[in-house]
Amino acid sequence: MRKILIATEKPFAPVAVKKITKIFDKAGYKVTLLERYTSKTGLLEAIAKAEAAIIRSDIFDAEVLSAGKNLKIVVRAGAGYDNVDLKAATENGIVVMNTPGQNANAVAELAIGMAILGLREMFSGKPGGEMRGRTLGLHGFGFVARNVFRIARAMGMKVIVYTRYSKAAAAAIGLKVTSSLEDLYEKSDVVSIHVPARGEHLKSVSYEVLKHLKDGSIIVNTARKEVINEPDLIRIMEEKPGIKYMSDLTPDMLGEFEAKFPGRYFFTPKKAGAQTAEANLNAGLAAAEQIVDFFEKGDTTYQVNK
Repeated sequence: MRKILIATEKPFAPVAVKKITKIFDKAGYKVTLLERYTSKTGLLEAIAKAEAAIIRSDIFDAEVLSAGKNLKIVVRAGAGYDNVDLKAATENGIVVMNTPGQNANAVAELAIGMAILGLREMFSGKPGGEMRGRTLGLHGFGFVARNVFRIARAMGMKVIVYTRYSKAAAAAIGLKVTSSLEDLYEKSDVVSIHVPARGEHLKSVSYEVLKHLKDGSIIVNTARKEVINEPDLIRIMEEKPGIKYMSDLTPDMLGEFEAKFPGRYFFTPKKAGAQTAEANLNAGLAAAEQIVDFFEKGDTTYQVNK
C-alpha cells in the first residue's frame, strides 16, 4: 500500500481533504495528514515514511527532500513552486509537479478586484474611475492572465499583452501583442503582472520599464514580489504621484510605502490569490489525481524539474 503525505501548514478545507482522501482510497493508497505543524521536526519525521506528498506553500528544501528516503513525487497544489528545491529533488530522484490552472480564476478575480480598488480610490469617498474604456496590459500570458483577459473584456476594457513565448496563442484570441515590455507599460492604464519569479523575470519590473507608465496608472501584482525592483518602483511612485501599487504580497520595503505613499498602495496580510474554497478544492483534487496517474500510468505531464 502506497503511503501519501498531505503536509499543509495552511490546511485544505475539510471538504477538500475528504475528496482528496477519497481519490487515494479508491486507488488503495494510505493517507497521512500533517496539518498546522509548527516545527520542521514533525515534517522530517512524516516525510521519511512517505512515497508521495501534496503540499501548498510548505517549504520542501534539501533537508526535507533528503529525509524522504522513499519519496518519489511531490505535488505543489498550486501554480508557483519556488518553495521546493528543484535541484535537490532531482538529485534525490524525486519528481516535482505543480497543478497549473487550478487556481487561475481565483487569482484573476483578485487581480481585477485590486484594480477596481485602486481606480475607486480604495473606496475612501474620493471620486474614482471605472474599468470600462481603460486599457489593461497583461505582463505575461499564462493561465491567470487568460482569465484576467476574459473578465476584463467582459467589463469593456481594451486588453493588450506582452509575452515572448505565447504570442500566437494571444493573437489567436484577439489580443494585441506589444512589441516590448516598455510599450506595454506605456499604453496601459492598469498593468497586471503574471510572470514567474525566475530567470529573466527576476526584477524585470525595473525603472527602465516603469518610467514609461502614465501618471495615474495602476500596477497590480498577484505574481511574486521578486519580479519587482522595489527601489525602482518607489522611485517612480515618487516621480509620478498618481501611480498606485496593489498586491497580495507584502513588499520588503513596506516601511517606505507606509511613510511615503498613503492611499496609493494595498497589500494583503498574506498571499491571497488562491485563497478561495473553489481553488482550494480544485488544486487539491488535481494534485491527488496527478499522484495516482504518476504511480499507475507513469504520467509526468506536469513535472517541473525535468
